[in-house]
Amino acid sequence: MKYLIIFFSAFLLVACKKDKETVSNSTATDSLNIVQDSAKTTASTGKILVETIAFPKEIKECSCYFARNKADFEAEKYIYADDAGKTAYMKLDGKRLAMNLISSSDMESDEELSKEIEIDDYKISVKGKKIKGEEALLFQGTLTIEKPDGTVETMPIYGECGC
Repeated sequence: MKYLIIFFSAFLLVACKKDKETVSNSTATDSLNIVQDSAKTTASTGKILVETIAFPKEIKECSCYFARNKADFEAEKYIYADDAGKTAYMKLDGKRLAMNLISSSDMESDEELSKEIEIDDYKISVKGKKIKGEEALLFQGTLTIEKPDGTVETMPIYGECGC
């Protein structure tokens, strides 16, 4: 009986040592896993994120406001709004911006709309042609956003200007 207990104890001792080696090897391979931060990878895509905005409360009277297309315009999903020549509002790369207009064309002279805006990291150009005119003038055109790193985003716009 004495020999049986010694043999069984020796067997358990050897079995425990093998388990410890296996555990230490698995932790070594786990430490080699590299976790990549998703926030860093999305920021380097080179795209400019243009989000919809609610109609700005700051605009009281005459204004221009545009959406990506007619359906979004009717659903009031605007991507751009301005107060007829002074301040423009957009949400770019997750930040709501209030920007001073550099230039704004007279729409009645040639039935074309042109606006230029510059702020910090963005240069924005709005160009459109009148498609219908009643109390408010409907326009269709393009919105172009440029960043200093060379990233350019151009998208179609549909909207109106009026008082």
